[in-house]
Amino acid sequence: MTDILAALLESCARTPDTPAMTLGRRTLTYGDLRSRILGTAGALADLGLRPGDRVLFSVRPGLDGICLALGVIAAGGTVVFADPGAGEAMFRARAALAAPTWVAAESLLYAVSRGPLRRIARRRGLELPDYSTVVPDARHLYSGPWLPGVPRGATPLRSLTGAPARAYSEPTREALIIFTSGTTSHPKAVVHSRASLGTGLDDFARHVGFVPRERVLTDQLMVGIPALISGAHWILPPPGADPGASPAKYLPLLKDADVLFAVPAALDAMLRAGMTAPKLRALLIGGAPVLRPLLERTREQLPTTAIKAIYGMTEILPVAIADGTEKLAFDGAGDYVGELMGHVQARIVHGELVVAGPGLAIEYLGEPPLASLYTGDLARIDDGRLILSGRSKDMFIRGTTNVYPGLYEPVIAGIPGVREAALVGVPNEIGDDELVLVIVGDASRVAAALPGLIDAAAMPDRIVVMDALPKAGRSQKLDRAALRDML
Repeated sequence: MTDILAALLESCARTPDTPAMTLGRRTLTYGDLRSRILGTAGALADLGLRPGDRVLFSVRPGLDGICLALGVIAAGGTVVFADPGAGEAMFRARAALAAPTWVAAESLLYAVSRGPLRRIARRRGLELPDYSTVVPDARHLYSGPWLPGVPRGATPLRSLTGAPARAYSEPTREALIIFTSGTTSHPKAVVHSRASLGTGLDDFARHVGFVPRERVLTDQLMVGIPALISGAHWILPPPGADPGASPAKYLPLLKDADVLFAVPAALDAMLRAGMTAPKLRALLIGGAPVLRPLLERTREQLPTTAIKAIYGMTEILPVAIADGTEKLAFDGAGDYVGELMGHVQARIVHGELVVAGPGLAIEYLGEPPLASLYTGDLARIDDGRLILSGRSKDMFIRGTTNVYPGLYEPVIAGIPGVREAALVGVPNEIGDDELVLVIVGDASRVAAALPGLIDAAAMPDRIVVMDALPKAGRSQKLDRAALRDML
């Protein structure tokens, strides 16, 4: 078992004078980072934050925001990641379930979530909650300059300096809450402890092989923190830098990067924009299935870069990691996703992958503790190597090919402008399936992005745009039968 905070602070103590994090022209050394984390924890304790307090957190990844999140955890609090883009009703439902007593948000969110600016945001399709009132009687922290709408008495992040605190010492209690799915009536959130996070991410760091002082480009905490634990230099892209939507603006950041993390859709966009990165030692791909067409194009354009394809989920990350060369060489049935991580206990129950181990989340918020997780992925285990064959009960036939939509929908949903994607097989008169891709959101980039991103056997016969996908059941999962009938 590894305590993620203790491991990070130990890394800071080993090399206090080397660069730890850089954003633009600002750099924190490891000594600076340790001082900021513990100083923030001390300042929060002075303000009244107590172990067990939850902080609704809407601050983009940046030096100040990351130090705040780690300071909350060091003080014994829980960071509740809250996405304002989820819509006001969902946001309020999530806040009600988490029951935070603190709110940390950017001053701009306070400003545009009330008054005239809120009406402008609504006209542009952004339904923001009123951050000043979404949590009654909350204590407020804000980043950025003071703007109208910031509650009276709110504390600016820049003032969070104080006597260094001693990190709270119960690593098995909750530290992080991440909302994943659900509805306004039944929101769903994953609860992690410092120990569950640390165990999985320490295993991830060792398997990827981060090198001290090498430059790791990512805005993902779940990649940046393991890099820091290994002594690497975490480079954060500037605010608004989106490799999927604006790859040409992102590519210059690669010239000094040794390691890059990218989701498949963003990597596809960068490859199409002419991505070259001769200095790049390793490319980490995750967040959605990594399929052969994309992997082949990546190998062609980055012939000397080691490729690692990461398979995992919010509840337990990672589950397996595949070397790109091995994944391309695999010629068996299914999707080879790599070697199981040492912290993962895996078994197959009626064809479905079930995982457990010390890296598994504590629970779903408000539900009984998790002993194991039924992933919904059909799989087999061959000498410690994991091969997926799709999602349970979700399969249709196209010619002689079995198509599992669960392998492709997350990749398609990662295309900029797409909010949701569903692949449906609609039977025709000869017993074959017409493959229909249903998009919620902007479909203008989809047709051009699909070749080379998903397998040829899964290319849709037609693309349909809908306002919403039909859902069913308490968990509000996609109702494929209803969608097939609609089509």
